[in-house]
Parts: sequence; C-alpha cells; structure tokens
Amino acid sequence: MEHLAYCDAKAKELENLLNGSKTMLIRGAAGRKLPHGRVNAGETVYLIENNGDGLIKAKGIVASAFHSDKLTKEESEQLIRENGDKFQLTAAQEKRWNGKRYLCFVELKDVFSIEPFSYERASNMDDWIIVEDINDIKR
Repeated sequence: MEHLAYCDAKAKELENLLNGSKTMLIRGAAGRKLPHGRVNAGETVYLIENNGDGLIKAKGIVASAFHSDKLTKEESEQLIRENGDKFQLTAAQEKRWNGKRYLCFVELKDVFSIEPFSYERASNMDDWIIVEDINDIKR
C-alpha cells in the first residue's frame, strides 16, 4: 500500500520532515480512524501540505508504525510526551492530539523532495489517504 499524508503547514511539518528535525507523524481520534492499523513498516508515504498549493512534494518510507489500543486521557498524553522529540509538535498540535483514545504514530525515514505533482481529490478524502498505488490518484 501507499499513503498520502497531509502535513500541518502552520507547524512547518513538511519542512521539518525534510530537514530531519521531525521524524514522526501523529494521528489520533476517539475511534479507530485512518491510518490506524493500516500503515506498516516499509510502505511509502507521500507528503502534501494541508493549505498549500495542492501538490505532493515529498515522500518517505515508514520506519515503524505504532497503533494504540484504547487509551485513557493520561495514557494518551504520556505516549505523546515520550515521543515529543520525534513529533516536534507546536502548542496547537499538542492540544489537538492530547487525550485522543486511539493514537497512530508513523515514523518516517529517507524523506526527500520529489518532482511535485497533483492528484484527484475525492470529496470524502481525509488527511490520510491509502491507495494501492499513488498512480491511481495521480493527475
């Protein structure tokens, strides 16, 4: 499988992934929401900014993925705190993710810029998209 993950432009996530100061993406929700349980080591993640120009600009390889069981608010906050150096979260991001019942941590390696390209965005697409092949949605 291949993945398309949106990066928080205000927090400069894409920039920080490219320069290596950030190595892990976080997703969380009250329920098991994508990519929970659906991303694995060795898979490719393409990266796009959430309020950018709509172009996919980078990609990396999943080094590891953590999919939590149901967490308490305290357990959620503790896991995020323990991995803070890898997330490099802003205060707004910490507020967004802390306390979620289910967390997914995706550690990336070999993140690099690619020739930018656009994709066919469906109305039901979220901030993490899973496809068999990125070419299936590439314009």
